[in-house]
Amino acid sequence: MRVLLADKLSPCATEELGALGFEIHTAPALSGDSLASELRSFDPEVLVVRSTKVQAMHIEAGRGLSLVVRAGAGVNTIDLDAASNAGVFVANCPGRNAVAVAELTMGLLLALDRHVADNVMDLRAGRWNKARYSKATGLKGRRLGILGMGKIGQAVAKRAQAFEMEVSAWSRSLTAERAHSLGVSYCDTPTDLARCSDVVTAHLAMNSDTEHLIDASFLKAMPDHGVILNTSRAGIIDEAALLEVLDERGFVAGLDVFDGEPTHKEGAFDHPLAAHASVYGTHHIGASTQEAQTSVANAVVEILRTFRDEGRVMNGVNMATKSHATHSLVVRHHDQVGVLASVLDHLKTHAVNVQEMENLLFEGGHAACARIKIHGQLSASSIEELRDLPHVLNVALVPVPALT
Repeated sequence: MRVLLADKLSPCATEELGALGFEIHTAPALSGDSLASELRSFDPEVLVVRSTKVQAMHIEAGRGLSLVVRAGAGVNTIDLDAASNAGVFVANCPGRNAVAVAELTMGLLLALDRHVADNVMDLRAGRWNKARYSKATGLKGRRLGILGMGKIGQAVAKRAQAFEMEVSAWSRSLTAERAHSLGVSYCDTPTDLARCSDVVTAHLAMNSDTEHLIDASFLKAMPDHGVILNTSRAGIIDEAALLEVLDERGFVAGLDVFDGEPTHKEGAFDHPLAAHASVYGTHHIGASTQEAQTSVANAVVEILRTFRDEGRVMNGVNMATKSHATHSLVVRHHDQVGVLASVLDHLKTHAVNVQEMENLLFEGGHAACARIKIHGQLSASSIEELRDLPHVLNVALVPVPALT
């Protein structure tokens, strides 16, 4: 199986994939047109990326492409509609960088509270200013609000609790019972969380529901001199609204992501938040620890091995959770060449669409059972015709719950 690695991945991944017999081509500088060209020439079955954008033109260029793997959490850099329409699976590696991101989040909070970066810059410039830098609030007893309680949010909560912070959380899937089990206070809405938090940190996927979730109204609900942390996705914060509270209400921010940040590793970067005296910014390095990259690499290897050997997509993100099938056609049959082909041909003749199917072999290899989810009408006579097909043992038609 040919695999194109279009981003840097831990060497342990390439070594392991090579040992497993995968044909690996590594080209971490590819993007845009160059990625499309490489997909056409190498024609891989699997594309692995980290931050590289996978657009519709890349899906189209990869004629033999079956699977795109994002070596990280989230898939906002991949055109899921284009992949789904082309029948290309998309998978990711959720939770593998949770500890790394949580550590950076807490590092930014500590650095802001103790003015670490400004301390360092003044000392390097030969200035001693203990009077200025000895003023800090401290973390014990401060109220931390977490937006998003997936694996990263939970890792942040655990570390904040070790600092004896009072932790509250909101997430669309979070319940009061689940919050209690995690030792955090439950907030019914993002605004409720804003009202009770001195510090807010975002750990959400980027989508239409979370875009600019931290906006002017959210920030208005927070107390003055608040702290905003974002190590997830830039679009979750309305950056113009954040700039206003930095200047007018004494807020500070720790940001690892910025709108319009470069996709390349080095170069110039001019951004009003990155240059602001009340912002401690980092270079989108949340997942960039050796521990996280090794964990992600191991996940990629397992996804590829399972896909090749079992035909199963681990951590798939673009498979339908429910089909429009109205019935499940259960066909017990002899394990003979052409039996299922004749069944499918019969369904085609009666304009019945097959949406999902599996075929399970019985011990001994003489018989099998096919479960075929269909959308369409099959009459009683059609069922009898199926039962009369050679090597068909029995046929049953079972209704499936309607799509909700």
